Amino acid sequence: MHRRISVLMIAAALVLSGMTMGVGAVGATATDAESGGSQAVSTTTDSAALSHVASATLDNQTSGGTTVTVRQVYVPDGGFVTIHDASVNDGGAKVLSSVRGSSNYLSPGNHTNVTVRLDDPIENTTTLVAMPHKDTDGDRIYEFVSGNAEIDGPYTADGEIVVDVGTVTASATVSISDQPTDGSSVVVDRTEMANGGFVAIHDSSLLDGATFESVRGVSPKLGAGVHEDVRVTLDEPLQNDDTVIPMPHRDTDDDGSYDFVTSNGEDDGPYTDKDGNIVLDSASAELTDTANVTMADEVSGGNLVTVDSVFLPEGGFVTAHDGNVSDDAFGSVRGTSEYLGPGYHENVHIVLDEPFTDDNATVVPMAHKDTNDNERYDFVRSEGNNDGPYTDDNGAVIDQATLDIAANFHIENQPSDGRTVVVEHVDLSEDGYVTIHDASLNAGAVTGSVRGSSEYLEAGYYDNVTVTLDDPLRQSTTVVPMAHRETDGDESYDFVTSGGNDDGPVTTNDGGLVIDLAKATVDSQVTFEAQTTSDTNVTVQSATLHDGGFVTIHDASLLEGAVFDSVRGTSAYLGPGTHENVSVSLDSLEESTTLIAMPHYDTNDNQQYDFVTSEGAADGPYVAKDIVVAPATVNVSDVGMGAGNASATVTLNDQTANGQASSVDVASATLSQGGFVTIHDGSLLDGDVFDSVRGTSDYLEAGSHEDISVSLDDPYTESGSIIAMPHTDSNDNEAYDFVSSEGGADGPYTSGGDAVVAPASLTVRSASVTFEDQETEGDSLTVASVTMSQGGFVTIHDATVGDDAIGSVRGTSSYLEAGTSEDVEVSLDTPVEASGQFFAMPHLDTDGDETYDFVSSEGAADGPYVTAESEIVLAPAQVTLADGATDTEMGGDGGSDDTPETTESGGQPGFGVVVAVLALLGAALLARRS
Repeated sequence: MHRRISVLMIAAALVLSGMTMGVGAVGATATDAESGGSQAVSTTTDSAALSHVASATLDNQTSGGTTVTVRQVYVPDGGFVTIHDASVNDGGAKVLSSVRGSSNYLSPGNHTNVTVRLDDPIENTTTLVAMPHKDTDGDRIYEFVSGNAEIDGPYTADGEIVVDVGTVTASATVSISDQPTDGSSVVVDRTEMANGGFVAIHDSSLLDGATFESVRGVSPKLGAGVHEDVRVTLDEPLQNDDTVIPMPHRDTDDDGSYDFVTSNGEDDGPYTDKDGNIVLDSASAELTDTANVTMADEVSGGNLVTVDSVFLPEGGFVTAHDGNVSDDAFGSVRGTSEYLGPGYHENVHIVLDEPFTDDNATVVPMAHKDTNDNERYDFVRSEGNNDGPYTDDNGAVIDQATLDIAANFHIENQPSDGRTVVVEHVDLSEDGYVTIHDASLNAGAVTGSVRGSSEYLEAGYYDNVTVTLDDPLRQSTTVVPMAHRETDGDESYDFVTSGGNDDGPVTTNDGGLVIDLAKATVDSQVTFEAQTTSDTNVTVQSATLHDGGFVTIHDASLLEGAVFDSVRGTSAYLGPGTHENVSVSLDSLEESTTLIAMPHYDTNDNQQYDFVTSEGAADGPYVAKDIVVAPATVNVSDVGMGAGNASATVTLNDQTANGQASSVDVASATLSQGGFVTIHDGSLLDGDVFDSVRGTSDYLEAGSHEDISVSLDDPYTESGSIIAMPHTDSNDNEAYDFVSSEGGADGPYTSGGDAVVAPASLTVRSASVTFEDQETEGDSLTVASVTMSQGGFVTIHDATVGDDAIGSVRGTSSYLEAGTSEDVEVSLDTPVEASGQFFAMPHLDTDGDETYDFVSSEGAADGPYVTAESEIVLAPAQVTLADGATDTEMGGDGGSDDTPETTESGGQPGFGVVVAVLALLGAALLARRS
């Protein structure tokens, strides 16, 4: 049953967004509606989709606490379905804090059985509300809470917010697969428990009523949440093939011990669903002493392989051999697993000692014994005397799989402080990076979706790679780690700054991207930057609090365990949502020091900070994997001190521009007394203090600033030096007067008597090409002139270039050095077969190997030069096939006379890594590997 909440009270309740919610709808359940109970809701019909009215159906259901399933969602314009708790009924700030979780982006239309992962799991049976939300900014990221309800608001119909309500029973789920066993243990695939407890394994006598006698074994105590591949050792081993029945049990007496049998069912009873039925699953357990191993073809970086399953009756190892195993049993060993106990194992990771490097390599997983019982693999070092393979009627127990050598990694759903994301397994076949994209990648924001990238990683295997995000996450969202290559050899991630020309993504043999997906749960995020203050106030640049609360400033004694005594000050109460430039007054601040910003809850809802006075019993800190904190250096300066005593720092990175550079991006600057950041060119080093000024920033307040864009009055048209120099505002008019006053005002900040500067290199990529009408025998064309600032190639495309950038390539020149080349003859790999229009296009040598790789890399390397307006540099010419050759004029290979429109490189079909990524996203299933 679909419901819509009246919005007559919207203006009063949703203070931040101008929307509120009626009271009656949230308390109503699906049962109420079906029985005709009184409620302040209206219902939609099953033809909602036909009338473009959003709808949702949330059935009463059983959940393990972390997920809820919405049976049906219709979002006419796309969006999300969000799960709120019943406090949404209170309106106001509760509309934000009531959000328990939201779906991934849903495309326009109808969706069934949408699973919503809850950021805040439920522990008790509760009423929840499903609410379809719009994607108002089109980025496919749910930002209703972090956007203070001004973004991604709910769908409405006839003046009412569309919702449905259901009762969710907090219980458990469990699943198990058929499996071989030696009788001593079984493996439960997955269990989810709202309150934690145990998984008991019953045999088939349970079906005959033997409730207690059927218990064969019990897992250790498991915490609330999801657990996978739970191995349960059987106290009474199986003697025959049997049906095994996993059953989640509560720990009702909270003693950490399974007491269901010994208490005759009084304690630790089983979880039950919404209808009172016991939660369980069943599978066949086949008693066997024959080992088995299975492995499917997979994408790998060559340093890690994953064996799908292995059964070892007496324990041992699973070893990865290469395809030469039949000729060289010892030399073929590439790596082996850790010791595995007797029984069945799934998803066994093997880190290889000798990587696979050849594409389509054969890997042969082989089950090995531990014959000397030392839990160490000795097969090779003992020359086969120990730890030999398990055998069956066909010989050694093996399987075989093919490796697509590219990259591989796995990321788990995880709590995050918004500043970091951890990728558990990273396997790279070549040097590169792991980049974190957000869900806007699926909306086409190839570079705009990048939130951060790892440090440079050499080819190899890595555990738990922490990626610090340049653009923090402010709300729970899907994160997409993607493997990127190091193409330009500078060991710096340049995919975004190069507009996608450098450091493009790794692709598989079938053209897929190597990615994975996970949910990053962000309840709080805080940004606290280095700054200078002349009083006892500090500024927290940004704080997002899902449930509202405070931001507290601790001093560094917190790191030594002084939880309460380290508190120096706290903010006023902050409602749920995002708050910018939060001022916190400190009790004292006498010298420069490290301070730590920490977001806290308002657990007792009195809007007063009681953490210290309650000795931690109230208003505790927000926690992700650890307590959410943001440290920063705070410098103390005297009020009104002269410029000579002022201090500044500035960071400027090397950067690249296409065509010309009209602006320079300064990574960061801290100015103790405010002022400007000026960009000088290299003539400054020759003493040209004033004429070297290319541009200056707007006025900057005292404190720290990041990502400062400085527009240049005199743009760079060729590569050169850039020098960032912080300047004071000595006459306090917030206007840069250094040049006009000939140095009499707004002089530079100094340190040790020298001006504070940060030099860097600016690379300007530019090209031009002249391609004249000509006659040809068909096997070559001549480019009259090409000029390339960084060297590269000039490529001949036919007239299909607008539709197929790679397929249109007819031939390319040899590598051309930087500068101008004239009368460049280009031999054609695909001859001209008909008169028509062709195009000469200068291409970069992005990977520096002086070999044209644009086609073989499917656009990932050696992309075209583009202008400052992001248009591809190219020149058309009419090519006439000489007499004696067949000329169909408008024939298939000759092309047409239509000149492809030069648009921004991100939108021109086929060009650059940016467009290549879009094509991969749209044309093929992404290579998501777990």
